[in-house]
Amino acid sequence: MFIIRWVIGRIILFFDFIFSPSSPKRDEKIQAEIDSNTAHLNLYQLPACPFCVKVRRSLKRDGLNIKLRNINQNESYREELIREGGKRTVPCLRIENTNEPVKWLYESNEIVNYLQQFAR
Repeated sequence: MFIIRWVIGRIILFFDFIFSPSSPKRDEKIQAEIDSNTAHLNLYQLPACPFCVKVRRSLKRDGLNIKLRNINQNESYREELIREGGKRTVPCLRIENTNEPVKWLYESNEIVNYLQQFAR
């Protein structure tokens, strides 16, 4: 099973690389404002996860620079996701607003829809 998942993962990464969307060209001030508005967001993800690829493609298509946290490369990210988010499911968007509790968004469609508000 591991070998099958590994092969499928590599195929997903290959096609993601080949058909990667391009980022929009924006004025530097507008991009800096968008980056500032999304600085409180972190995406917990795995590179070959198809749902994570979907969210990352949306990020690139919309020109959003969200911090990516690979839970396989960094054990502290994985532990934080489980401890604070409640489960080890990816993709997961951590939304940290001042004066509000941290919100964890798990579904790829919900994450993409949430991030649309930051794209202009």
